[in-house]
Amino acid sequence: MNHTFKTQSNKSVGKNIRAVRHQHNWSQEEVANKLGISIPAFSKIETGITDVNLSRLQQIADIFELSLVHLLSFEEIQDEYQSVHLHEAKKKLMDCESEIVELQRKVIGLYEELRYKTQVAV
Repeated sequence: MNHTFKTQSNKSVGKNIRAVRHQHNWSQEEVANKLGISIPAFSKIETGITDVNLSRLQQIADIFELSLVHLLSFEEIQDEYQSVHLHEAKKKLMDCESEIVELQRKVIGLYEELRYKTQVAV
C-alpha cells in the first residue's frame, strides 16, 4: 500500500475516532482504559501515528456501540449533517434578509409620507 495513502487513512480514521469520542464526552483516558491500552497508545491511534488493525478498529467501534462501517464513515456522516444544517441556516438567513428589505421599504414609505405631510402642512 502506498505510504502516503496509508498515512492519510490512519489520520482519517483517527479523526473519526476522536470525533466520536468527543461526541460521547469521553476523555482519551476513559477510552484507553476500555481498550486496555495506555493513553499514549490511544493518542497515537487518534493522531494517525499508529497503524490500526481491523480487530482493534472493531473493538473501538464496539466501545462506542457503532458498526465498523459507521466508525469509518463518521466524518462523511458529520459532513452531511453539517451540510444540512448549513443549508437550513442559509435559508433562514435569506428569509431574514427578505424581511429586512421589506421593512426598509416600509420605513422609506413612511418617511416619504411623513415628509409629504410636513411639506403640505407648511
